[in-house]
Amino acid sequence: MSALKNNVQLLGNLGNNPEITSLDSGKKIAKFSIAVNESYKNDKGEKITNTSWFNLIAWGKTAELIEQLLIKGAEILVTGKLSNSSYEDKEGIKRYNTEIIVNEFQILNGGKPKE
Repeated sequence: MSALKNNVQLLGNLGNNPEITSLDSGKKIAKFSIAVNESYKNDKGEKITNTSWFNLIAWGKTAELIEQLLIKGAEILVTGKLSNSSYEDKEGIKRYNTEIIVNEFQILNGGKPKE
C-alpha cells in the first residue's frame, strides 16, 4: 500500500526535446515537460479542451533512455512521484517548484526513428 502514497501517471506529449545534463560523476539528468489534454463538453454541447503542463525529471539509466528515444511531440505514458521544492529568487521572494520524478516511461507515438 505504501507504493500508492506518492504515485503519478501521466499521458501526454513532449513540449520540447529533453534537456540532458551530464554530471561530473558521469550520471545523466533529463529535464522535459509534457502537455496533458483533457476534453469535455460544456453546457452548450461544445467540446472544450484544457491543457496542463507538467515538468518532469529523470536520472541515470532512465535519463539515458530518454536522451536516446524521445523528441518533441512524442506521446508518452510516464509513471513517477511528485517532488516539491522551494527557493528564493533574486528579489528574495520564495518560489515553489513541483515536478515529477520519472521512474518509467513508455513511448506511445512519435519517438526518435530507429537508425
